[in-house]
Amino acid sequence: MSSLGFGDSRRGLFSRRHPENRPMAFEPRDPNYAQRVRDNFARQTVMTLIGAELTEVGPGTCTVRLPFRPDLCQQNGYVHAGITTTLADTACGYAAFSLMPADSGVVSVEFKINLLAPAIGEAFEARARVDRPGRTLTVVRAEVLAFQGERITEVALMQATMIRLAV
Repeated sequence: MSSLGFGDSRRGLFSRRHPENRPMAFEPRDPNYAQRVRDNFARQTVMTLIGAELTEVGPGTCTVRLPFRPDLCQQNGYVHAGITTTLADTACGYAAFSLMPADSGVVSVEFKINLLAPAIGEAFEARARVDRPGRTLTVVRAEVLAFQGERITEVALMQATMIRLAV
């Protein structure tokens, strides 16, 4: 297991095999958080443009899935790092947003991404979880996984800070 507690990359960020990989249980401030996240995601036109979908949302967690498309690739045929980053950033934002009050908006303040392997696969998933929620700033991490047949490859890791906006 890595020192960051991500565990076996074949199992993903949320592997329940090791206690330190279990996501913390958070209480959302808005009982209708899931619908609010889904409605907000539906208004994010960049996700429509690239063909991504919100597949899972929980208190402090979010998963965004993208099927492979050749028009999203760079010159070597890998999904472009900008697309990988967009997936991770979006998943992080909605994981944070799920814990915010109903009258909130969310934007990224900063993020760091590590590109671990070429993004080669039939589909990609960005899985995010909140590490530390706050009234204004929320720290979130995500991993981006590539799925090719039975093979799962961890292609990127993101650490992000999101800020709550009053709307």
